[in-house]
Amino acid sequence: MKRLYHHFMAQNKFHGLGVALITPFCTDGSIDFAALDRLVEYQIKGGVDFLCIMGTTAETPTLSCEEKRQLKKHLVERVAGRVPLLMGCGGNNTAAIVSDLRKEDWTGIDGILSVCPYYNKPSQEGLYQHFAAIAKASSLPVVLYNVPGRTGINMTAETTLRLAHDFDNIVAIKEASGNITQMDDIIKNKPQNFDVISGDDGITFPLITLGAVGVISVIGNALPAEFSRMVRLALKGEYSTSLTIHHKFTELFKLLFVDGNPAGVKAMLSEMGLIQNVLRLPLVPTRLTTMEKISQIVRELGY
Repeated sequence: MKRLYHHFMAQNKFHGLGVALITPFCTDGSIDFAALDRLVEYQIKGGVDFLCIMGTTAETPTLSCEEKRQLKKHLVERVAGRVPLLMGCGGNNTAAIVSDLRKEDWTGIDGILSVCPYYNKPSQEGLYQHFAAIAKASSLPVVLYNVPGRTGINMTAETTLRLAHDFDNIVAIKEASGNITQMDDIIKNKPQNFDVISGDDGITFPLITLGAVGVISVIGNALPAEFSRMVRLALKGEYSTSLTIHHKFTELFKLLFVDGNPAGVKAMLSEMGLIQNVLRLPLVPTRLTTMEKISQIVRELGY
């Protein structure tokens, strides 16, 4: 029986194309707020359905607490409710996350994205108890994030479904395990008020055909109009046209990740004139050979 820790039924606003927003930096390494404003307007004009802020692609581990507060405030004010905001709020210290959820100001944020605890390598029961604590502490809808390639631990379909059935405010999972069978198992057995969101651009099309409701995308930073069209067509069941667009980007999917994320998409955005190609250590820009290939694709796309 579902245990209700909140008196409301949290709704999942995070359908369609969500973009995992990068953090632009100036050449001196500081946050480039002017470039961030340009990027936000480019996203909204391009038709994104929601923005995911301060996730992996935002280089969040390299941001100070004060920078995170500045970014949150700036983005809430800039977006001004035009699209929902999903904000990263995760880590491997459960108590610290619970404290943040209870103490921070979440005005203007529509939901939190919480990654599986990394480095600690908890058991499945540990994962369940971690997210149970977060669900109990959060006044906002919670989107789980399973990305074993980064965390070192995979949350099984069984654990995901247990959380989905037990907590009404856990509304979705961003699945980036790469395991289509696992994702299909979740989609097949999930409760009605729980959704699966693709966490990998390259498998978004097939995952939507199985029942996923959208994607939290990296490539969408650079190509929001094109990628949102592919997602919307797939969601409407217009698979043939959507597949054509998917195949158009097959090479780019690989190219943007060959030197790590967000190095690839930052290289592309800099070629498009939207940001400067600056990352914070330990991340570095793409290799010259990768940059040349990205430049060629940008020219072919007409940017």
